[in-house]
Amino acid sequence: MDWFLSGQERGNPDSSIPIWCAGNSAEPLIHGITYFDRLATEVDSLRAGDHLFFTDWRGDPDELLRPGGPTVAALFAAAARRGVIVKGLLWRSHLDKLAYSEEENRNLGDDVRAAGGEVLLDQRVRRGGSHHQKLVILRHPDDPARDVAFVGGIDLCHSRRDDASHTGDPQPVQMSRKYGKNPPWHDVQLAVKGPVVGALDLTFRERWNDPAPLDQHGPIATLVDRRKHADPNAGPLPPQPPDPPPCGPLTIQVLRTYPAMRPRYSFARDGERSIARAYTKAIRLARHLIYLEDQYLWSTEVAELFAAALRDTPSLHVIAVVPRHPDVDGRLALPPNEIGREQALAVCRLAAPDRMHVFDLENHAGTPTYVHAKVCVIDDTWCTVGSDNFNRRSWTHDSEVCCAILDETLDDRPPSGEARRFARDLRLSLMREHLDRPDGDDADLLDPMSAVRAMTDSADRLRAWSDSGRTAPRPPGRAFPHSPEHLPWHQRLWSLPVYRLFYDPDGRPWKDRHHKTF
Repeated sequence: MDWFLSGQERGNPDSSIPIWCAGNSAEPLIHGITYFDRLATEVDSLRAGDHLFFTDWRGDPDELLRPGGPTVAALFAAAARRGVIVKGLLWRSHLDKLAYSEEENRNLGDDVRAAGGEVLLDQRVRRGGSHHQKLVILRHPDDPARDVAFVGGIDLCHSRRDDASHTGDPQPVQMSRKYGKNPPWHDVQLAVKGPVVGALDLTFRERWNDPAPLDQHGPIATLVDRRKHADPNAGPLPPQPPDPPPCGPLTIQVLRTYPAMRPRYSFARDGERSIARAYTKAIRLARHLIYLEDQYLWSTEVAELFAAALRDTPSLHVIAVVPRHPDVDGRLALPPNEIGREQALAVCRLAAPDRMHVFDLENHAGTPTYVHAKVCVIDDTWCTVGSDNFNRRSWTHDSEVCCAILDETLDDRPPSGEARRFARDLRLSLMREHLDRPDGDDADLLDPMSAVRAMTDSADRLRAWSDSGRTAPRPPGRAFPHSPEHLPWHQRLWSLPVYRLFYDPDGRPWKDRHHKTF
């Protein structure tokens, strides 16, 4: 109860999702290549009558899950042809010409439907919003102990199949030129087993069974969908199997974001902001170290939570790993992306300039690595992996899902205190990668203050090496001190309102906006 939200604190009486689920196991799948290989193995094992449910922001049908295949479409279509019940919810998306993925999502749905599955293009979002959940649920009604779900930040699409070397996916998406031809990509997905799979299954079923029309944004889009034979109605789902049996020491709370919108979601009539509420509660409990990796740490509402915690707790440090550059170029697109992070980091650094540590990454060839992971570890006790970023959009406006985890297993490695094995191992595995260390080389990373020194010292050495011309042998490590761009006044004048209105919109009911609560 100290760390997790109570039922009342979740604030969504319309959903029957469990408050939390005990008796689970989880495995962090760091890098897309790790996740895709595991996903292919698990889907190949499904047989007739098993369930494959998925939601995604973008799905590229031709994305290879392994170097020799299968592709995403081939894997899911083969399962459907074997008699697996395949159901998918893909965000309908904006047009490809706007650098989105309408055609890719539509094509993946067509390929799966042709094999006997059912994939819906779902536009039940606020204007300018998206369905951002990345979730795959695999159920075995005859053997529930084999059930597994995957939740996190990795989409089933191009650019995600990178590995620890971060040389990029051979099938890239178009990004800022600063990331090169094959953008290096850092990401994390979570494989979970146990009763929590039932809670994630329910999350899918709530969206699937919502009676609101799939397309709510005008007659033109509806006509396009009819012309392209999009499925306008959700077919029936099989009965939900009983929850899998307990299988581990982890208690997991499934957290979501749904906006307040019209027509209302049947399962969240005023929206749901349990992700924002969970972070608000956990950040206030932090005493020593908040470690996070995030694509969009750029909202002042979020930054104020960190700033308040830093002011209230003199022993607290924050380590944030973020992208070096936004993922877009251009005179119009770039400034609104830059100004949000500049403001957010300024708020935190003003509160505690010597205890807010921000880093970005590059590979050994010197190409910046795009950080797409959404991970947070607080005091090596409470941790999250999900689809949500640390921004107002993810906390209020789009659909998101993440898992907050508490391990019953206390970690006896000093300093112990309340540290838990799963949370600490997750932080250590990520920090070892960024410091170029092998497994087990983390004795000086256990203590939060020693971990801060290790990260800052390594990053400072790399910065000094880079500033001296990069001619000497490269020091170990991949993390650099992050220096956000500072925009001139004339760009700030127009980019700030554009950023707040379009890039980081607010999906809260008006009363919550007025009271500045989630």
